[in-house]
Amino acid sequence: MAFLQSQPPRQPFLHAPPVILWLIALFVAIHIASEAAPGIITDEVLIRYAFVPARYAHGAGLLELTVPLVSHMFLHGSWLHLTVNCLWFLAFGPIVARRYGSPLFLAFFFACGIAGALTYLAFNWGSPEPVIGASGGISGLMAAGTRLLRWPNVRPWHGLTPILSRSVLVFTAFWLVANLVLAVVGIGTSGQMEQVAWQAHLGGFACGLFLINAVELLRERGLRP
Repeated sequence: MAFLQSQPPRQPFLHAPPVILWLIALFVAIHIASEAAPGIITDEVLIRYAFVPARYAHGAGLLELTVPLVSHMFLHGSWLHLTVNCLWFLAFGPIVARRYGSPLFLAFFFACGIAGALTYLAFNWGSPEPVIGASGGISGLMAAGTRLLRWPNVRPWHGLTPILSRSVLVFTAFWLVANLVLAVVGIGTSGQMEQVAWQAHLGGFACGLFLINAVELLRERGLRP
């Protein structure tokens, strides 16, 4: 009888791994808190957890130098900034998270974000301008995604598309040119907290491009999801 037949299982609205959805929820919650509670989460508090190169030039405490390397990734200057980052995160994060599991994914994501911040520091030593946003880490996920995708007529090496393959080189050139255009045109630099830190994008991308080799090696040696 029809009403006794088993129903097909419902598919989730979003197929992204939970670690992706939880991080997006955290990004959104922090931004809502900063918008809804300006008396508690003041500009001074936001600056404290943003990445500010001047701290490294002028000297600061250990926590002041290390915590912002990660905490700046959870802050966003506007809803547009947050939305764009979340969409890119949702586009490239799942392929990395599914293959390596949450612990390796988080380590990789934050490592790329830190690499992006340090690259920005190298180009902007002593600058008082704060850097916020997860785009350095997301750029690393983009690089990893290009090496995890199966491109036509490209043979993977140890599960990854070779860096010198045409597909990876073309995507890398596109990302480089796009960020150099941002640097020249100055898109999105209307406010202090909304600067496009293109150096962080390139640093995070370069880190992801090479670091994914080590992550894949860890996976092959048994550190699997």
